[in-house]
Amino acid sequence: MNNLPSLRALQIFEAVGRFGGIAEAARRLGISAGAVSQQMKLLEESLGLSLTLKVGKRIQLTAAGQRYYESCATAFESLRIAHTEVERSKNASNLRVSALPSLLSQWLTPLVFAWQDKHPGLNVFLDGSYEEPSPNGFEIDFRITYSDQDYAENAIELFRDCVVPVCSPALLRADAPLLTPADLLGYPLLSIDWLPKFVSPPSWRDWFTAQQVDCSQMHDGYRVFSLAYVAIQAAIDGQGIVLGQCSMIADDLAAGRLIMPFPRALPLPTSYFLIGSKSAFGKEHCRDFHRWLVTRGREQTAINARLLGVSE
Repeated sequence: MNNLPSLRALQIFEAVGRFGGIAEAARRLGISAGAVSQQMKLLEESLGLSLTLKVGKRIQLTAAGQRYYESCATAFESLRIAHTEVERSKNASNLRVSALPSLLSQWLTPLVFAWQDKHPGLNVFLDGSYEEPSPNGFEIDFRITYSDQDYAENAIELFRDCVVPVCSPALLRADAPLLTPADLLGYPLLSIDWLPKFVSPPSWRDWFTAQQVDCSQMHDGYRVFSLAYVAIQAAIDGQGIVLGQCSMIADDLAAGRLIMPFPRALPLPTSYFLIGSKSAFGKEHCRDFHRWLVTRGREQTAINARLLGVSE
């Protein structure tokens, strides 16, 4: 660690690379161009190589300088993010929720806005990510995840979703009516694959097998999406039929953007879980949010049942 150049020199070099020159870096940092040049010289002497070269009246990074800049930029961005997270954690009026991207987009966001309307003094930060945040870190109060692993005492099951065939009414053709589940094979089928991050939802092959439909000649990899909400949007756009999650399609069904030709569903391999950080339950608004969202999870289970015509 003692061999590292000074942090100030690295900061100035990163600014030079990011803003494309000494003059602009000096202006952004609020120091003189001479001070920038001096720190650049000290850095190059410390490294024992040139990081920049002159091209006319301007400078540009050498090949080695460009590689070094990219590493420095990544490091400083991590520091900026870490600092922002620490500052957010000190604000008692913040609620930070992380969720899988599709669930955040199609299910959580509209609900959270309704909750925030009743808590106008709070700042809500929503992060759509596949990455599981550290439960001991500053970055989240709650994480909604999807897994069959055992969780700590601060985790609770929200709901177990299911998938059902849906498509745009504009997709249907008069010469290919959907009278039986086997008729779906005459249309483009949109698939969703979450591997390797998570176990994927039931596939078309799973669904047809459950309906006792011969799908041995079906092609598995024609139109495959890693994000469920993107696949659902493709179905709305008339690109094919998708096995949509009930939590993500209710509004589109109600608005007529999607139709459900066969209300025959398959459950996802596991449930969605709500996990709270150790510090979250010390805040009144976080405790309130936790109770509220658990209730929304129970309601989603009931919505799924009504959507499929299943008696609760």
